[in-house]
Amino acid sequence: MKAHDGMYIDGEWRPAAGTDTIAVVNPADEQVIDHVPAGTADDVDAAVRAARGALPAWAATPPAERAARIAALRDVLVARKEEIAETVTAELGSPLKLSQAVHVGAPIAVAGSYAELAASYAFEEKVGNSTVHLEPVGVVGAITPWNYPLHQIVAKVAPALAAGCTVVLKPAEDTPLTAQLFAEAVHEAGLPAGVFNLVTGLGPVAGQALAGHEGVDLVSFTGSTAVGRQIGATAGAAVKRVALELGGKSANVILPSADLAKAVNVGVANVMSNSGQTCSAWTRMLVHDSQYDEAVALAVEAAAKYGERMGPVVNAKQQRRVRSYIEKGVAEGARLVAGGPEAPRDQGYFVSPTVFADVTPEMTIAQEEIFGPVLSILRYEDEADALRIANGTVYGLAGAVWAGEVTEAVAFARQLDTGQVDINGGRFNPLAPFGGYKQSGVGRELGSHGLSEYLQTKSLQF
Repeated sequence: MKAHDGMYIDGEWRPAAGTDTIAVVNPADEQVIDHVPAGTADDVDAAVRAARGALPAWAATPPAERAARIAALRDVLVARKEEIAETVTAELGSPLKLSQAVHVGAPIAVAGSYAELAASYAFEEKVGNSTVHLEPVGVVGAITPWNYPLHQIVAKVAPALAAGCTVVLKPAEDTPLTAQLFAEAVHEAGLPAGVFNLVTGLGPVAGQALAGHEGVDLVSFTGSTAVGRQIGATAGAAVKRVALELGGKSANVILPSADLAKAVNVGVANVMSNSGQTCSAWTRMLVHDSQYDEAVALAVEAAAKYGERMGPVVNAKQQRRVRSYIEKGVAEGARLVAGGPEAPRDQGYFVSPTVFADVTPEMTIAQEEIFGPVLSILRYEDEADALRIANGTVYGLAGAVWAGEVTEAVAFARQLDTGQVDINGGRFNPLAPFGGYKQSGVGRELGSHGLSEYLQTKSLQF
């Protein structure tokens, strides 16, 4: 697509307030694709004012009508799915098949789920002599990351619209073209002017202006824990609500009774998917002492399959970051059994699928989020030891447990300090709440729990 040279505000594309632009780079070949405007505080202010102006009418729109608009948006995304997938591939570097199936397929499913939920959700209930009304929280400032550019947008915008909120979106500067395509889809779907607004720009400028704007009632942010703290502090100063989906260091716990080969192969695939750029990736594989050597051999074999079919990481900074973590793993005594810090190709921001063995819980690579295709394999003595290791980080976003019997896996999973656990390879559910414990964030996305983040409660006594 050809990038727009303005912002989508109040139902139209408007010139940006400033003249600075951001280059969009294809990470596979390091070539500049296009440029988008670098939004300023003035652009954010205009977008927030448009959202506030549209709020009363949209909040008063019957839920069934809001549902119909979200369904229309879903239909436009379906009609343009190939174009969107190609754009994601161009600016993120994701292989086209992954872009089609995951980067576009998943958000289409999520949009559809909110079209159905908006029409059926109980926005009112009787409690004794009270009527409890669930009302939109107001104007939402949505700040989204680059790793799943369309999914993260839809996971915030769709429930906000279903709740009756209006939205200002500030997407990641690495993947703004997908966000512009989404704005085109909103326009084509016929949403009223001002209900959705888009400002492209840098986080410290446009993102900070949006988080701190007095006209924003809730900030929904997905990204690093460090930036999440800053946004939480900014929003907290104004007693503003936040929803924060932050970092992760998820454990993949393989109990001795599990199908070891399946657990290891699925675990490796989980880490390598999207070039490791997934906050919920199971980057720590926990294996019993008696099966450890076999698991390492299986992981090395599995990782070798991803060398040619895995895309790059998003940019040069991220490539340097991941490679530095690999170097630190070696320096701290972990055993490198696959991959390494050397770039596998002369061009593009590629990182080799990397596996470490003999990782101990206190090592940096076992504690910090790397956000790249790097797996750490840790050994444990018994279930108590496995639980201690699994819960032994500041994060608690996701995880997995494998066992011969589902009941055994569930019993262990219930003890994990994490927001979502896959049992024996359980598949993605767009209706299940997603979000973290501890420093992995505040609030939930997806399904009815995701919708509730954008609602506030009013009770009337009779």
